Amino acid sequence: MSEPTPTQQPITPELKALAARLLKLDDLLISCMRCGFCLATCPVYGATMKEADATRGKIALLEYLSHHMTNDPEAVYDKLGRCLLCGSCQSVCPSGVRIMDIFLHARGIVRDYLGLSSTEKFIFRGLLAKPKLFNALLGISAKFQGLFVKEADAALGTYKAPMLNSFIGDRHFPRLASESFHSKTSSLDESPGSTGLRAAFFPGCATDKIFPSVADATLKILRKHGVGVFMPDNLACCGIPALSGGDISACRTMITHNLGLLRQGKFDYLITPCATCASTIKEFWPKMSEGFSPADQELISLLHDKTMDITAFLTDALKVSLPAREGGGKRVTYHDSCHLRKSLGVFNQPRAILKSLPGFEFVEMAEADRCCGSGGSFMLKHYDLSKNIGQRKRDNITAVKPDTVAAACPACMMQLMDMLSQNGDAMKVRHVAEMYAETL
Repeated sequence: MSEPTPTQQPITPELKALAARLLKLDDLLISCMRCGFCLATCPVYGATMKEADATRGKIALLEYLSHHMTNDPEAVYDKLGRCLLCGSCQSVCPSGVRIMDIFLHARGIVRDYLGLSSTEKFIFRGLLAKPKLFNALLGISAKFQGLFVKEADAALGTYKAPMLNSFIGDRHFPRLASESFHSKTSSLDESPGSTGLRAAFFPGCATDKIFPSVADATLKILRKHGVGVFMPDNLACCGIPALSGGDISACRTMITHNLGLLRQGKFDYLITPCATCASTIKEFWPKMSEGFSPADQELISLLHDKTMDITAFLTDALKVSLPAREGGGKRVTYHDSCHLRKSLGVFNQPRAILKSLPGFEFVEMAEADRCCGSGGSFMLKHYDLSKNIGQRKRDNITAVKPDTVAAACPACMMQLMDMLSQNGDAMKVRHVAEMYAETL
């Protein structure tokens, strides 16, 4: 090969890799017809009415990503970040465009080009990828949180932290549990129950550290229905915060860590009460599997088939009898998590459970499957926009005058608690699994 001329630059492996990723992005973009179906369903566009905030607007930006990225990469990343990754656009796309793949792929490209901030490195690689350190730090934080938070709404169990407003806004939130789930139950290795089934249990970070009662309820359900439980010690985050933040490397580290632990046990299903974890393990882990060892790829494929949300497991796998009860009693409505409804198609299952609860009358709210505005880090980086979207959800909830609003996603529960607390609405926010477990 001849030496490069003075006007040429050597093509480094990094440039080759970037070029390959940009070509892959072009291949993903080519099927978009710019029809605009996504406009009607995008919660961000619905709040701002700006074309640049809609899926179609972001795809137009990505068509010239290499140009925009070299001119103003920070602006590009900010535009890509104004997306909840809720999948609403993908669920209605007539061309079947893999929009979530596009946005996650593009975020990874831009974040690699920019580099991670010190905060992102600390969170993704220093904490979430190191579960022992993460658990220890949040355990200490739980003990001293009383110095920073004060009660916002006793009925909802929400608090606020004026000293942290510059970071989290004026949101109302549930406190860290005084005793996390993993501190009470670090691991489980039970024999199959009366059904002959054994399930791996993946609590998820928010369930473990904020809603341990949801984890307890899930275990109660599994055991009462004759399912043995396997849960290895020291499970890490499922990886979605790092993936959505563009840190592919950290996400792969968390996946690898969890695969090593899950490989230690035999199980028929992997069950989680977290809609986001279910969607990530079932849908995103397989898309991240390139470059993993053959053994890891095989396990990822098996987990795709075995992973279920607890509500779907009850109705579809265990086929528990859930006769609908007559109306009357306290009113309960249900919010569809985007990751359950749009990613996994779980819609009727939680409703069947709620309709079977004694002492409750199920009432359907308008736009039950419209995003609540949570979106993980989205609600921190774009809190005013998240709050705007959440207010629409709150209005739909209160319109049917429920005593309780149920959900099957801890992140959604936190967003709903914030919105209801901000408006002074007297009602409870509960996980479907908690409500069902109380009937056993």
